[in-house]
Amino acid sequence: MSSPKSYELATFAGGCFWCMVSPFDEMPGIHKVISGYTGGHTINPTYKEVCSETTGHYEAVQITFDPEIFPYSKLLELFWQQIDPTDVGGQFYDRGSSYKTAIFYHSEAQRQEAEASKQALAASGRFDKPIATEILPAAAFYEAEDYHQGYYKTNPSHYKRYRTGSGRDAFITKHWDKAIDTEDLRSKLTPIQYEVTQNSGTEPAFRNEFWDHKGDGIYVDIVSGEPLFSSLDKFDSGCGWPSFTRPIRSHQVVEKVDMSHFMIRTEVRSKDADSHLGHVFNDGPVEDGGLRYCINSAALRFIPVEKLEEEGYGIYLSLFSSNA
Repeated sequence: MSSPKSYELATFAGGCFWCMVSPFDEMPGIHKVISGYTGGHTINPTYKEVCSETTGHYEAVQITFDPEIFPYSKLLELFWQQIDPTDVGGQFYDRGSSYKTAIFYHSEAQRQEAEASKQALAASGRFDKPIATEILPAAAFYEAEDYHQGYYKTNPSHYKRYRTGSGRDAFITKHWDKAIDTEDLRSKLTPIQYEVTQNSGTEPAFRNEFWDHKGDGIYVDIVSGEPLFSSLDKFDSGCGWPSFTRPIRSHQVVEKVDMSHFMIRTEVRSKDADSHLGHVFNDGPVEDGGLRYCINSAALRFIPVEKLEEEGYGIYLSLFSSNA
């Protein structure tokens, strides 16, 4: 297990700091994500003062991370995918200098990586306007008020409404999500995989690939490859489908009300590919939070521990090394 001495800091401003925590939170190698204020000229500013634009501070997040598990280059990739880097006057619904975007570097190495990533994004042609995000030296960071910390967890309903209403989610979908070619997908998936993920179908209980599967590793979306569940959280619920007490990252699965079949249930879909996965129920092991994610095997692909590095999921090795 990594020593705390190996931790480093990364600081990013991406508009409303509520929306900049969840993308990084719960990722392997991320020790903590704090919302706060930085880059200004006043000491210990309040939220009201920062919003008044008299302090010079940005709303920002400071991330404590282990670079051996989650390198700074990966943090930069994730950062760019959360913002409109061409907006010079704020972010989405939020206007003003406190909502502008910036990368605050903590070392010369970070500065060089940030500059290179900005140049690469500009050269990619993904955006038709100049990249406006600033790259600045790190300054004093002041932790925001308690009610701002982990807002996506403490106030999930309001957070989701805000993200949608602000336009951030629509922007990310437009510029970063890959369009799914239906015919190509049909050729790559089996009929049951397509029926489950694209038409919200359900495979037979006890007659599916992973209901009693054993082995250490992670389960990823069959369509997009996004990591969803870990064998560390898998348990035998007796229902005939793979069951998990939680996803690897709560942010990576989306819950929706399902009123089909004359029932009211909570459907679970993958965030990136919008694949139907299954449902979540409140009858799981109490000692593990009481949830049971009942998932179709046809929506999943299993990556064993020994192949995580080879298949590009090396950052998830830490889940199993810390369990040893």
